Amino acid sequence: MVNEYHLRTPLKDEDIKKLKVEDIVYISGILVTARDEAHEMALETLGKGQSLPIDMKGLALYHCGPVAKKVNNTWRIIAAGPTTSMRMEGVEAEFIGKTGVKMVIGKGGMGEKTAESLKKHNAVYAVFTGGAGALAAERIKAVKEVYWLEELGIPEALWVFEVEEFGPLIITMDSYGNNYYKVRMDEIKERGERIKKEI
Repeated sequence: MVNEYHLRTPLKDEDIKKLKVEDIVYISGILVTARDEAHEMALETLGKGQSLPIDMKGLALYHCGPVAKKVNNTWRIIAAGPTTSMRMEGVEAEFIGKTGVKMVIGKGGMGEKTAESLKKHNAVYAVFTGGAGALAAERIKAVKEVYWLEELGIPEALWVFEVEEFGPLIITMDSYGNNYYKVRMDEIKERGERIKKEI
C-alpha cells in the first residue's frame, strides 16, 4: 500500500521509519542543495575538524544546481530541477554519516554504498521528477542563505532554501534496505534469463 506523507524538517527518526519504497512525500522547511563539488568541500571541511556553515542534522539534501538570479539584492530561483544522483555515489555514504541528513533527493537512484548508509543512519532517498525544474522553483519560498558561492559558482554552491510542500517526492530507497531500482533490475535480469531459455 502506497502512503502519502507531509513532513517538516528537521526530520525525526520516527518520520523516516514510517517511510517505505513507493510512498509519496511532500517536504516543508529547510532544504539544502549540494552537488559534486559541495559534497567534496563539505567532507574536506569536516575532515579538517571544522564545522559546516549550516548544521544539516535532520535536513533534506537536494542534488540540484539551481538557476538563480539576483533581483534587488534578493535571490530568485528560476529553476531547480534535480541532478543525476549517481554522480555523488562515491561520497554520499560518508556525507550522510557525517552530516546527519535524513533525506537525500535527486533523480535516477543511487548505488549499494548509499543504500547501506541509509540503512545504517536511518535515512531515505527520494526522487523528484526530472525536467520539472520550474515546478520545483515554485515550491521554494525563500533563499535563506547561500554558501561557497565565490569558490564554487551558482550551480555547485550550497544553497539553503525554505520550501513549502516540496514534491511530489517518491521514496525509492528506504531505511530498511529496500531499493526500488535493485528490485526492478533483478526482475529484468530474471525475465531476460527466462526469455533466453524459451528461445
